Amino acid sequence: MKSLLAVLRIELKRVLALRPVLSVLILGPLIYALYYPQPYRNEALRDVPIALVDLDGTDSSRQLARLIDASSDVAVAAVLPDEASAEREVYRRQLFGIVVIPQHFERDLLHGRQSPLALYADASYFLIYQRISGAVTAVAKTFGAEVETARLIAMNVDPALAVAASNPMPLTAVALFNPQGGYATYILPAAFVLILQQTLLIGVGLLGTIRDGRLAADRASASAGPVSLVLGKMLAYLVVEAFVVPFYLIVLPYLYGIPRLGSLWAVIMISLPFVLAVGALGIAISRLIRSPLAVQLVFAAAGLPFLFLAGFSWPTEAIPEPLKTLTILLPSTTAINGIVEVSQLGAPLSIMRLPLATLWILAAVYAGIAILLESYRSRKGQETDPLPEAS
Repeated sequence: MKSLLAVLRIELKRVLALRPVLSVLILGPLIYALYYPQPYRNEALRDVPIALVDLDGTDSSRQLARLIDASSDVAVAAVLPDEASAEREVYRRQLFGIVVIPQHFERDLLHGRQSPLALYADASYFLIYQRISGAVTAVAKTFGAEVETARLIAMNVDPALAVAASNPMPLTAVALFNPQGGYATYILPAAFVLILQQTLLIGVGLLGTIRDGRLAADRASASAGPVSLVLGKMLAYLVVEAFVVPFYLIVLPYLYGIPRLGSLWAVIMISLPFVLAVGALGIAISRLIRSPLAVQLVFAAAGLPFLFLAGFSWPTEAIPEPLKTLTILLPSTTAINGIVEVSQLGAPLSIMRLPLATLWILAAVYAGIAILLESYRSRKGQETDPLPEAS
């Protein structure tokens, strides 16, 4: 126990003494917290500019135009006389869609005939296309139901029956856990966990590979066995992350208005094995990679695969089964699902036994691998980790 505490103290001193490590473990997360969420702060696209070509020029067409413009998703930025002029604005990237109200629009509606609208939307931007098509479709359906209701009432049909006939199955959509339907609420909780994993892996890797020539033969590290050495380092990283993890998983969601339904205790209980698993994985990798530059290059290259395998950018259902099995080896995969469920979905900790068990098993397995690698390294007579001198 004495040697374990000595390693803990020495590793904390190294975190503060080595500038690259301090930058990655402390300054890096702070910088990420400031600028990473900024592009998503608006949550969802609003008032996408489109052009309106009204070839009818009647009261009904103007009413439809006003309804489209009143939608929160799109804004009629220009009313143009023909499709050619509207197309020129789209090609100039001034507008992103065109709605064409056909000639004889009102006459066809009054005669009970279909009068289809034409919608041209820029599909090169998926989110913009989705907003335009969804908004115009919703307005067209609502307007069509109103026209049909008015026509039935004019035929002396009871108003209540007319409303029911024009819209027999009204849909009420309720966005659970993401009331704004925003991108930030969806992506930021998962991205925060990935940032924590990436910075901790790089920081631990640098600690295991940076050589401090002034204090390379510390007596405490020499006397500590592989078990005490690995566990002491894991506890040191847990102490460091005890400040960073709550900031990311509790403070930042509050600052950026992300829904929080779960208890803080549940988030902490899942974060604990997550940090231990990532720390143990970093120690094991640092035993295989002996260059600080190689550590940075390897984890920089692994960042994008980690992002896709997390299951929120690339849907889990679309990931091939062999890759899906490999994702279990990444602590972030289980941690993202567990933390999102308890913090955003309000899941009680009592039903999170599988994620908790998976993270604890990963922590134990990676710690065991790190201990075996440390034992092998000691038997080979290599230099023990350059821990600062105990005082």
